[in-house]
Amino acid sequence: MATVDAGWLRARATALLERFGLAPVHVVVLDITILAVVARLYDLGARVAHWDEARVVYWTTRYIETGNVEYRPIIHGPFHHHVNRVVFDVLGTSDFSMRLVVAVLGGLLPLAALLFRDRLSDLAVAALAGFLAFNPALLYYSRFMRGDPLVAAFCFAAFAMFVATVDTGRRRWFLGGVAAFALALTVKENAVLYPVCWLGAAALAVDHGLLHDREHDGEWLVLAGGYVRRAAGLVRRHLAVLAVAAVEFLAILVFFYAPRAGTADGPGLWKAIEDPGLAPEILWLSTGGAWADLWGSWIRGSHQDHSYIPFMGDFLQTMGHGALALSLLAILGFVADRYRRGGPTTVVQMGFYWGFFSVLGYPLVTDIKAPWATVNAVVALAIPAAVGFAYLVRWGSEAVAAADHTTLAFAVFALVVVVGQVGAANVGAVYANPQADGNHLVQYAQPAGDIRPVMDVFDEAGAAPGGPDVVFYGE
Repeated sequence: MATVDAGWLRARATALLERFGLAPVHVVVLDITILAVVARLYDLGARVAHWDEARVVYWTTRYIETGNVEYRPIIHGPFHHHVNRVVFDVLGTSDFSMRLVVAVLGGLLPLAALLFRDRLSDLAVAALAGFLAFNPALLYYSRFMRGDPLVAAFCFAAFAMFVATVDTGRRRWFLGGVAAFALALTVKENAVLYPVCWLGAAALAVDHGLLHDREHDGEWLVLAGGYVRRAAGLVRRHLAVLAVAAVEFLAILVFFYAPRAGTADGPGLWKAIEDPGLAPEILWLSTGGAWADLWGSWIRGSHQDHSYIPFMGDFLQTMGHGALALSLLAILGFVADRYRRGGPTTVVQMGFYWGFFSVLGYPLVTDIKAPWATVNAVVALAIPAAVGFAYLVRWGSEAVAAADHTTLAFAVFALVVVVGQVGAANVGAVYANPQADGNHLVQYAQPAGDIRPVMDVFDEAGAAPGGPDVVFYGE
């Protein structure tokens, strides 16, 4: 009777999902996403603010007080200023509220895994959602008001939507991807590196795919010409969509990068709405002017004048503590997919190359040793890692069916190590010791926990009216 009831329940559940056009993997990913949001919101305000968090909050509160703000490359994009202004108006200024947007958006990122259903198995899609939800580096820094986790989330979502555009032909995914990438540009300047990684990864993935295509063996000019003609044809057929995307992209950049002027002096976005004659100046300041500032500060400036090897060592150390299991599974997934029957999967190969380029490149372009930069590599490597995880599960299942105890033991051991490493790192690094010196996910400008009583004294003294204001520094 129990067997009949279980079968009936499964049939009813399947029918209900089909009624709404859903599959079991949708339910799994949704459950993972809910857990991801909860994991990020839990005790979100416990860690004392990092100095980088504090300085951005300072400039945001100055914007709230004065109504004046403009793009300053040294504090990165204006996204946090504008979004957290709304959050602070509603919830007040606190360690919890300043991190809320990053936590919620980071928690919703696993939903992007569903956009790869045409390319990956359901098991790999669920594994991808799990990595995006619970990888220690991603979890730690999505509980941190910093630009990199948002850039990684927006750009990964954009990539997923562009893949869905190719797979489904639906224009909404293309427009969504453009919007997500534009938002990434409003957060931090390193977003410009993502298209470079995508193009390089796509070139290598396509090249490797052609190794299995003997129809055009050696005729690379013919192949290149074919790609160019197809690309030109796509542009001609979708000119209207491209025009809408361009307007959308520009509107997002202008809204965020346009200066705000709460005083009579200086240009501002709302002044341009009242006086259209200011529109050309605002448009320039939001686009060409912002790019000129970025170029002068981050590209031609001296921020990258450092030795590469120590920065690479620090980057790899963080990857080892925050993404070791994911990195090993990414290598497994890349190799297994590379030599699978039928040839490699483009999106899996792209994910690995994109992540590999990020590992090599970020130690070169960052101005400080920053553990948060690793999230840019982690989101990319999560794709081949999910495939590697799925291979382990499949090998384990096949070993059970074939009574192959050696293979089964290896697969089970590997899965236990993966789950154990992720669980131990999350408990220790994310929740138990989020600001300890021995935590390799912690960046060196993170104050110790014992600073909070001192800050409470400052708050109490500052709230008292009258009297002198004194700051004492030293022993």
